[in-house]
Amino acid sequence: MQKKFDQTSDPKRWGAGVLVFAILAMVGSISNAYIISLLTVVLLFAFMGQSWNLMLGIGGQLSIGHALFVGIGAYSVAILNIKYGITPWIGLILGAAIAGLIGAVLAWLSFRFEVRGIYFALLTIAAAEFARIMFGGWDYVGGMQGLFFQAPTGSMDLAMLRGDTRFYYFVALTLAAIGVAGTEMISRSYLGYVWRAMRDDDDAARALGVQTFRHKILVISISAATAAIGGGVLGLVQGAIFPDSIMGMGISVDVLIGPVVGGLGTAFGPLVGSMAAIPLHHAMGALGDSFGIPGLNSIAYGAVLILVVWFLPDGIWPAVVRLYGAIQLPARVRILKLQEVENDRAA
Repeated sequence: MQKKFDQTSDPKRWGAGVLVFAILAMVGSISNAYIISLLTVVLLFAFMGQSWNLMLGIGGQLSIGHALFVGIGAYSVAILNIKYGITPWIGLILGAAIAGLIGAVLAWLSFRFEVRGIYFALLTIAAAEFARIMFGGWDYVGGMQGLFFQAPTGSMDLAMLRGDTRFYYFVALTLAAIGVAGTEMISRSYLGYVWRAMRDDDDAARALGVQTFRHKILVISISAATAAIGGGVLGLVQGAIFPDSIMGMGISVDVLIGPVVGGLGTAFGPLVGSMAAIPLHHAMGALGDSFGIPGLNSIAYGAVLILVVWFLPDGIWPAVVRLYGAIQLPARVRILKLQEVENDRAA
């Protein structure tokens, strides 16, 4: 077990991650406003996808209502900032705490009464829809008219998390990097092994002494809090939030599409999947509007999911890793043969 841990914690993995994000930082420095805006959304959904990846890919708990937690984070930031002038940093912390608490309560109620699997997923949808309808009829939070942030002046204000398009790009990039590093560290830690055991066989994990009830609550709470942080920043990037746009089913789909397409349970899967799916979603939406074909972006999502499930059931990132290993294998074999020759000569 220790040998496997050392191999998966190879510094080369971290070096590759640093290189990827250095390239993304360079892209953000030289790209135009449109590319930066699109990549900002991609990176934010990659970060929020990590929360869903943590919950299902590692913890084995299916949620299809993550828009609930995204919306809680967005509204926490918006209410405190717009109505009381409080820095979004406080809103992010409060939103994460509230979402984490709601996630823990949902998990406790569900698993206390043996609501599991698809029934738990349906419960998350119901909770998200209930919150969307409630916020839509709540005048204090703007109802269906939503809430609007004050337009940024263009100068960077880190204390109030306000700035131009490029500023938000680097905020999103930082969150995406934290998400990848956090998932990698958790997946290789004691919690990661326990959660994967719980995911693979809940009964066997309990037989080995794992307190699965507590760990399910913990992973869902952490996932909810992470999604809320991403939602808070997403609200700032959009400049306005509405119940349908921030708590609708579309948000839940955008959150889960990255891990599913990129590779569940992997650190880079949500980032790779979001890079592939989110731009396609925007491009197909614009194309559908141009040709008067409503829902073309949803059709594209469906086509991508079918193709991935059919040809790459593990996702894009695991396929890339396997391809890289296959390319490197002949070189490794040659090195081993040379070592054998040298050993024979020495003997």
